[in-house]
Amino acid sequence: MTERTTSSHWASTIVQSLEHQGVDCRRLFQILGMNYAALNDADARFPQDGMTRLWQEATLSTGNPAIGLGMARAVRPSAFHVVGYAVMSSHTLLEGIESLVRYQRIIGEGADLALQATDEGYDLTLAIHGDRLPSTRQSAEGSLAYFLAFCRWLANRPLQLRRVCFRSEAPQDPGPYAEVFQAPLQFEAERYALCFERADLQAPLPTANAGLAKLHQRFADDYLTRFADGQVTHQVRLLLCRLLPQGEPRREAMAQALLLSERTLQRRLQEEGSSFHQLLDDTRRTLAEQYLAQPGLSLQEISYLLGFSAPSNFFRAFRRWFATTPNDYRASRAP
Repeated sequence: MTERTTSSHWASTIVQSLEHQGVDCRRLFQILGMNYAALNDADARFPQDGMTRLWQEATLSTGNPAIGLGMARAVRPSAFHVVGYAVMSSHTLLEGIESLVRYQRIIGEGADLALQATDEGYDLTLAIHGDRLPSTRQSAEGSLAYFLAFCRWLANRPLQLRRVCFRSEAPQDPGPYAEVFQAPLQFEAERYALCFERADLQAPLPTANAGLAKLHQRFADDYLTRFADGQVTHQVRLLLCRLLPQGEPRREAMAQALLLSERTLQRRLQEEGSSFHQLLDDTRRTLAEQYLAQPGLSLQEISYLLGFSAPSNFFRAFRRWFATTPNDYRASRAP
């Protein structure tokens, strides 16, 4: 399985929400090894695990477990990439949500949306999958809060949900949840879901435009096709994770494993804004963090799992990544 990613559009919306709540996201991006400037690159994508760690660090730094709900105050159509404009120009919210479900992968590969008609109305269910790290409740709660706020903004009128379901346990203070969702809340449910009234989703949207809807859907189809083709970066990351314990992989061997020439591999990675050496370094850095979180692994074992020929090479690389030693890093993250 390739590494799941999040679009820069959705990532920048999350960052905007967190920064409005006092989080220094520029500093966190540096700590997490992500490129803050790439938030302004329409074609950039961020690793799912990187966004998971961003939520974790933001929650820890603010001490606010309900920080995800701030997403309701960051509404903008561009958050959903081209899909947002397809939703806006749809005839009804029902058609718009169907577009969102169809093109969800453009926004973020870690989320699955499903729309189900029931006897009472329509249920939009959400499942967020981690990559190597389990997803956070803040990510799911923020997604629900944002999407409901977006629907209310599009409809330009109040939307009264039948209920909102959360897989997470009930918070100590349900007040912020009641304020954001303004609907009956069900915690420790089987799924995350927004349960809409049928009439609300079938009513025409004031922003409806049939011509624009077709245009934006064509844009979304084109992007989805290009996105499906741009998977060499993810394939290389996957191979690196598997081969690093055997020693540092060579670019030539990676190209052969992918049935590409070395020159073609280099060109495809450049087209996707990366390079073999950059991917090797980024993958080692990510794995180093995960391995150091496992107390049973010695530094020497971690060094060889990362494909370094000697521990001293690992220590030098680690200091370049985090400006500290592996021992000090492990001690600072210990419970």
